[in-house]
Amino acid sequence: MRVVVDGRAIVDGVSLRVLPGRVTALIGASGSGKTTTGLALLGEYPAGARVTGDVRVEADGLVGYVPQHPAAALNPARRVSALLTDIARAQVRRLPVRQRRAAVRERVLHALAEAQLPDAEALLRRYPHQLSGGQQQRVVLAQALLLGARVVVADEPTTGQDALTKSRIVEQLTAVAARGIAVVLLSHDLDVVRALADEVVVLRAGKAVESGPAQRVLLSPRHEWTRELLDERTESPEADGPTAGQPVLRVRGLTARHRDGARGTAVVLRAPELDLYPGRSLAVVGRSGSGKTTLARCVAGLHRDHDGEILLDGTPLPRSLRDRSRAQLAAVQYVFQDAHAAFDEHRPVVRQVARTAVRLRGTDEDTATREALTTLAGLGLPEELAHRRPGRLSGGELQRAALARALLARPRVLVCDEITSGLDTLTRRGILDVLTALVRGRGDLSLVLITHDLDTAALAHRVAVLDAGELVEQGPARQVLTAPGHPFTVSLMETTARPAAGTVT
Repeated sequence: MRVVVDGRAIVDGVSLRVLPGRVTALIGASGSGKTTTGLALLGEYPAGARVTGDVRVEADGLVGYVPQHPAAALNPARRVSALLTDIARAQVRRLPVRQRRAAVRERVLHALAEAQLPDAEALLRRYPHQLSGGQQQRVVLAQALLLGARVVVADEPTTGQDALTKSRIVEQLTAVAARGIAVVLLSHDLDVVRALADEVVVLRAGKAVESGPAQRVLLSPRHEWTRELLDERTESPEADGPTAGQPVLRVRGLTARHRDGARGTAVVLRAPELDLYPGRSLAVVGRSGSGKTTLARCVAGLHRDHDGEILLDGTPLPRSLRDRSRAQLAAVQYVFQDAHAAFDEHRPVVRQVARTAVRLRGTDEDTATREALTTLAGLGLPEELAHRRPGRLSGGELQRAALARALLARPRVLVCDEITSGLDTLTRRGILDVLTALVRGRGDLSLVLITHDLDTAALAHRVAVLDAGELVEQGPARQVLTAPGHPFTVSLMETTARPAAGTVT
């Protein structure tokens, strides 16, 4: 198969054979063609693509797709029950009218059970936004199973998930394969690939450079690119030395709430005290749903329903960004996990990056554009890519653009929410190197790193640990990650221990 867009081959001569009951993993750097290849199984291609070659699925073989960001595939205005019932109704039309309702319900509950979603009765009453990312993902999978999919394409299914949730996703996809369904896994997460894959295909710049049995490819790679992709080395962080002066950011007595329908509000985060000093980085870790993103959104002014104070240079920040001054908006910048959702699809990336300097610093458009291009180039995004629209960039390229946009505000505090979770090893390492260099090189920049990955957290100066909305431990990164003092941190370290090939802890 060959897919060409605007004269550039996104996928170039890739051949793929997926067998029933087997898991075939496509791995490669950001922009290597994994998602384009996976979507080809559904007959979906980028706009304006010229396609040669063909895709064949066994007779009546439907293909299901579980996207990296499943919320985008669910109608936010409809409850889970409605999303699944519509599919099931179409399958029972030949039954007598009196039997249809019971048959629909049976099919829906069976699909949820196959997707490993417990407490189905309560879940059916919820809207997609009331589900965690892992639950949304399993609802999308339930839709595919309800349709009778014979092939399931799972696109980065473990992105942004903690180790415990990852292990459940592995169990879920293993169960799908055990039913004779072929699974195509598009993933940067090598631990998950080791645990799941029967076959591995390595992509680079749209070409398959190596393929074969998972054990052979992952343990004895033959191609130099594969060896580089599998190299997960990271630099050792510098020790957290004594801090001088006053904290740039202080959190005092923070209690955040989420609205919980007719029942009012529920407390989702308590953080009595947190300090961030200039030129330092703080990693906030914990399992999915622990309150990490809520903390980040409170700092950025994106979550107003909270008590307590967040102080910038000793001055309380307004709870809502709408009430913050231009200087305060520029001082605290937020980089989202889903970079695609943070950009306007209809405008070139460079214009959106430059807009930050125009809006927050009063820079004229020509100067802002030059500064944007320089910043983007410094982050590894050349001018030719910068002038494209967001849909024409890979996830890693767009994440670099999102980082550049935040940096053009010249912030004092940069909040990065799981920005490397959906990226391959090489791209992740590159962005973390950039962040480390920025903090080291600019004495006035501080970093808040929201992450589920303890290897990433180890690059920070300090670590704060959240469990079920409670701040249970904080301190120097080396101390917390090598000699944790709280039982939950100990369990988090044990759960995150790297699984051996073919196993999941």
